[in-house]
Formats: sequence, structure tokens, C-alpha cells
Amino acid sequence: MFIHFCIIILIMNKTKNTLFSDKPITLNENSYIMAIESSCDETACAIVQGGRKVVSNVVASQIKTHEQFGGVIPEIAAREHLEAINVVIDKAFKEANLTPDDIDAFAGTVGPGLVGCLLVGLNATKTLALVHDKPFIGVNHLNAHVSANFIDTDLEPPFIALLVSGGHTQIIDVKSYSELEIIGETIDDAVGEAYDKVARLIGLPYPGGPRLDKLAQEGNPNAFKLPEAKVGEFDFSFSGLKTAASRLVKSFDGKDLPLEDICASFQECVSETLIKKVKHALEVKGYNQVVIAGGVAANSEIRRKVFELEQEGYRVNAPIMKYCTDNASMVASSAFFFDNTFDNIDVEVFSRVKNIN
Repeated sequence: MFIHFCIIILIMNKTKNTLFSDKPITLNENSYIMAIESSCDETACAIVQGGRKVVSNVVASQIKTHEQFGGVIPEIAAREHLEAINVVIDKAFKEANLTPDDIDAFAGTVGPGLVGCLLVGLNATKTLALVHDKPFIGVNHLNAHVSANFIDTDLEPPFIALLVSGGHTQIIDVKSYSELEIIGETIDDAVGEAYDKVARLIGLPYPGGPRLDKLAQEGNPNAFKLPEAKVGEFDFSFSGLKTAASRLVKSFDGKDLPLEDICASFQECVSETLIKKVKHALEVKGYNQVVIAGGVAANSEIRRKVFELEQEGYRVNAPIMKYCTDNASMVASSAFFFDNTFDNIDVEVFSRVKNIN
């Protein structure tokens, strides 16, 4: 069936100048948005009403496929998306007990992500919009992670967002639904990337981040003093921490590693670095709201430290666990709330961050 999608896309490209040119996107709290997410190793489809109420949320994970390689293989991931895309779309409609006629707009992730993977989901989204004569909304993957905080809450801007994932670590000033600004980011490794590299270093299987977190909960966070990088006002650097962890491991020279203590010490350094920067951003911007987003938002210690800010009078929000990792509900929510979307039908996917808008 997906080959039919591709054929229609070819037809669409020939006539794109006449498609969607005057189609208004008018949404309200009763509007249904179906979204597709395929930026990495999850094929996901969801239907969300009014940007906050999840009606269906389907995710086909590829973790078991990629764990044998110790990481995501882009070509394999793209093929698995092709196999799963129709299945998750059909299941999302069935779970919601809705039909395409009930959908007010179709949304898909444009980037950043793995290009081959993004193309599968985005072409499917465009095709659904074309076939059913509904508006198309392209979404920035990073905006989508932030938007996971709108699900089942009454959260509204302004607020500071800490985005921590496998590929990105950013502090985002969410001034309004139409104005987001990245005020700080990592200059090298992202938090999730650093976790996975250290996990591999000490022999933990893929995905290493969650396993490292679990071991850290049983260790002494003050067992080893690891360095915190001194970089820009709101920026981060974790490559030096990764190197320090490597030297620490090598210092045991074949002796049994105190895995729990190493993991706890590493996690303490990361979480303290993140929270210091977030607190500084809140003070500078004068906001009383902060949210955490991205796959690493599920990390126990980072999550705990962010919520400790409530004791200082800040309002803190974090998505429930299933909306931290890649999913399509957050894409639908972002399509509903944020004005800065790519709603031109001929938008192309991109692999790296161009602009948060």
C-alpha cells in the first residue's frame, strides 16, 4: 500500500503549485489532528483533539532490531518504517474509532532526524492530506518534544524548556506560541549521546542510557568527582565529561569496576550541570514556569532535580514517560499550538537543526 503513497506523491509534485494554495487551517478545541512521527527508530501515529487530549497513540519501536548493532542503523530503520507505516496508521484510526473524514488536519515531522526515516513518515502525511483534501502541517521535531508538555495539562507560555535527548541538549525560551528561541545548547555531545557513550564504555548493552540510570540509582553520586565544563552562559559541553569517565574506567586497570558508583557520579555531574543552567535561565528571563522535554526527560535524577525547583516556587511540568520518547501525539500537539510550522506541501525534510521556528 505504501507504494501507492509514493505514486501519489509523484503526481502531487507535478501539480504542487495548485495544491493547498488557498486552504485555510482553522482549528479549535474540538479539532482532530492526526500526526505521524518517523524521525529515528519509532514509527508512530496518533490522533489528538484540541492539542491536549490524546484519542489514540500508536508506536512501533525498533529497539530490538537495533540492539544487536549497538545503535541505530539508518538504512535498516528506514526499511522498518516502510513496513510499519500502514499498520500504525490503521491502528490509530481503529483505536480512536474515527475515519479520515473526521480529521481536521494531518501533521508530520519534517526534521531534524534521519533523512530516509523522515521521508517515509512525511510522504505518508502529505499523501493522507492530499487524498482526503485536508490541510497539511509540517512540524519541527524539537518543537514537538516541547509540546508533549501540553498534553493533558493547561500549560501556556511563557516558560523555559530544557530539551534533553539523544541528539540535542537545549535551553529554549518559549515566549509565546509563535516565538521560540534557543538560548543555550551543547557545543559537542548531547546528554543522551554522552549517556550512551559512557554506557558503552562500561559494557552496558544498547540502549545504554536507561540502563546507566538504573545502576546510578544504587550508587554513591559523590564517589568520584567528575569535571563540569565551563562554557557559555546557557551552553553545555559533555565531551570532556565523557573523556574523564573514560580515564576513570581505565584507572582501575582490569580490576572490578564499581559500576554503580561510576554511573551515579556521572549522572550527578550531568544533572547538576543541567539544573544550574536552567535556574540561571529562569532568573535571567524572570519566568516562573519550566518544563523538561525529550527522551532523557525520563531520566530519574534529571527529572527529580528539575521537580525540586517547585520548592523554590517555580511551576514545573514534564510529560508522562510515554510522551518523553519519540511519539506522534507530541507532533499533533505541536501542530495545534505552535504557529511556526512548515505548512507548505512541498516542504523537504532536513537532518540537522535549521531553526526552532
